[in-house]
Parts: sequence; structure tokens; C-alpha cells
Amino acid sequence: MKQPRSRQEPRRMGNSAMVVTMLLSLCVLTFIKARYCSTPYPNKPAPLLDLEVEIDEDYDSSRYKISGPIGEEEFDPSRPTCYNTSKRSERCAAVGDVRVDGNHSKIYISPLGKEWRTKPYARRHDAVAMDDVREFALLPFGGANDSAVPPLCTRNHSVPAFLFSSGGFAGNLYHDYTDVLVPLFTSTHHFGGEVQFLLTDIKDWWLDKFTPLFRQLSNYDVIDVDNDQEVHCFSRIVIGSTFHRPMGIDGTRSPGGETVADFKRLLRRAFRLDRVVASHDGAASLGKPRLLIISRKSSRRFLNERAMAHAAAAAQFDVRIAEPDNHTDMPNFARLVNSADVMMGVHGAGLTNMVFLPSRAVLLQVVPFGGLEWLSRVTFKDPAKDFDVTYMEYNVSLEESSLKDLYPKDHFYLQHPYDVHKKGWNAIKTTYLDKQSVRLDLAKLTRTLQHARSLLPSPSSH
Repeated sequence: MKQPRSRQEPRRMGNSAMVVTMLLSLCVLTFIKARYCSTPYPNKPAPLLDLEVEIDEDYDSSRYKISGPIGEEEFDPSRPTCYNTSKRSERCAAVGDVRVDGNHSKIYISPLGKEWRTKPYARRHDAVAMDDVREFALLPFGGANDSAVPPLCTRNHSVPAFLFSSGGFAGNLYHDYTDVLVPLFTSTHHFGGEVQFLLTDIKDWWLDKFTPLFRQLSNYDVIDVDNDQEVHCFSRIVIGSTFHRPMGIDGTRSPGGETVADFKRLLRRAFRLDRVVASHDGAASLGKPRLLIISRKSSRRFLNERAMAHAAAAAQFDVRIAEPDNHTDMPNFARLVNSADVMMGVHGAGLTNMVFLPSRAVLLQVVPFGGLEWLSRVTFKDPAKDFDVTYMEYNVSLEESSLKDLYPKDHFYLQHPYDVHKKGWNAIKTTYLDKQSVRLDLAKLTRTLQHARSLLPSPSSH
């Protein structure tokens, strides 16, 4: 005899059918999405959204907007003493009795609500860089609950102080400008020279290199605050420069509305650069444009540099080859770059010298094999426009790369560079930057240089 069915059994069966139907629908939708909707461009690499790569991010004004200009002339007591001005930069500002004991990395301030600590270098997102930046303590004194006992002033100043660092990655020319010099200009130009620079993590050769620029921003000698035995006293101090974007300035946020064009004019004054505009016929009526090839000794070398120079000369260029380093005489090298109409080099810090090129000159970046177009864009393509420089790329093929001699043709590194990218910055740098040099195809190079020449302005258009 059959047992009667429970009243709950039809409901359970109905629920089961519903679950099965939902699962089948989900599977169908998943198949359709995987088959037809995964990417509208199947031959293009997927965006590198999950890369743990420390690259310079474009400034996002909507993300980091703080009402009012950053680095404003008037002190704003409604803000905290220290606050972020972007993902990469922090600014501290105080007025009152300010005593800087730089030798002990302490700044005594009255009035001050609480103790603060800061590192004055515009790369806060990068722990590796910040490890090499000195930290300063901002200590309150004079209040009922303040325990700090400030030292006596040994030198009084009548102008504001501005503290910044040349630690981190400074010494690499790209980072000199991106992390230090452009943010410093943005944050201090409005003082009109009436500001005292305090420099921490100082390198003597670095200071000497950029002294002409500092003299355009301050009427006073830079103080090596780490090794100075004085207690410097001010009525106002600003600590840390404001970062906008790599080698760039957002004129709507700079205190005096400064832009990259203003920074370029300052460089021209600092290094006495005569040429304002590049020319199809070159400088001094040579009848041919000048090509400056930025040479490298170690990685990313031009393996056929001499043959390249001969090909460029045959294409009616006046050719110069230079290899700048940390000991290069900066004013003389700046003038050499300023004499060029086209400057080319493999991706690297040396291309930062484009800041000295005359307006409408051409920057030709040779991009190594390995899917590095995104890196070339962030570092030099985007900034070139602000500096009024025409940008071109020469993308190295595998046949022009030394990697073809290092790995078999079917090697993972050669066949799947974007998968290597997913392993992070160290993998990219080791594989495609540190181990690669290039031997350019001379016919391809000649066509590229001819195109670069066609982009130069004629003398009559100046």
C-alpha cells in the first residue's frame, strides 16, 4: 500500500524545479557572455587592471579635489596642519612660533594642536621610495599640556620656510622632475623668491646640478637642514610639495595659476637657453635640422648607434650623440638639448631632457619590445604636449631586439608579454628593460626621421 504524499512534498518539488531552472539559465548566460561578450577586441590585450605596478598615475582632479588652491598664499586655519593634496603628496603648513632643529629632524611649533610626522617627498604611494626619505616630527609647545621644550633660536628669518627632500628616487632625472622639481615650482613660484628653502636628504652633486633653478625660485641660498647646526626660526613654514600629474601642472590648482609653460620659461632663464622655437632648417641657418641621439651605456643601448648616425646624416640631419649622467654639466647639456630640433632615445630617464627642447621640437621615443606602450605614454608622451613638444614613437620589433638572441623564438617572454605584465613591475623591468638592447632597422629609422623632419616648423612660420 502506497504511503500518502506529504503536503510539503509538492512544494519541495516545485522549489527544486525552480532552482534547476535558475541554474540552467545562469549556465546559458555564462556561456553567452564567455562566448560573445568577453571583449569587443579579441586581438587586444586585456586592460592591466590588476597589475601591482608602481607607475606614476595621472592626476585625477575629481578624485583629489580640495576646495581652494593648494599651497595658497594665505594660511587657512580651518584645515588640519597636515593633509593630503593628492594620492602622492602631503602638505603641512603652520604659522606662529616655528623653530626648525633640522639636525634632529624636529620642528617645534606654537600654537599646534597635536604632534604630526611627515616625509616631504611627493611619492607617498611608493613605500620603496619613501624608505629613503627623512621623517620630520612636528612638535607642539607652549600649551598647558605640551611637554616639548623647544631649543632657543640661533637664526631668525623674515620670510617663510619651505621644506622638501631630494631623497627617494631623486638622482634619476625623470624622478628629479616628476617627484621634486615640478611640484616644487608649483608650490613655491607664487612666493616671488621670498621663501627660504630647507633641503633634507641632500646630495651635494644634486644640489649643484639644480642650483640655477633654485635661484629662480628663491632669493636665498638653500639650507642643508640635516647637517646645519642652527635652530632656524620662522613665523610660517610649509612642508612638502604638491603633486598634480607626472611632470605636469594643473593650472586651476596652482596658487598663482602657473602652468608647465611657466615652468619651461623658468628653465630657459635658469639655464640661459636661447632657442625658443625649433626649425625645419635647424639653428644658425645650417640648412638642416639637428638630431640629438641620447646614448646609454648599460641596458637599452643602441647596438648600431654609429650606423644610425650615418643614416641620419644621409637623411640630411646634423647629428650629435650625447650620454648624460649624474655628473654631466647641466647648464651646458641643457644648451646642447636646446640646440636640437629632434631628440631621440630608448625609453629611459635621459629623455626627460626634453624639458630643454625648443617649442615644436620633436621627441622620438624608442619603445623597447614587450608591450611597453602604456609606460611610454605615462612617462613621456603625455608630458610632451604640456612642454609644447611634438611626440613620436618608434616601436621596436622582436627582430630589432636583443631578446631574440637571449630566448628561443617560442619562449613565453617573447610570445606573451602582457602575461608577463600581470606578474608586476619587477617582472616587466627585469625582462624588458634591464636585459634588452636594440638594433634599429636603418630603413625604418630613415623613414621615421623623414617624418619627424616634416613635422618641424618652417622658418617663416616662427
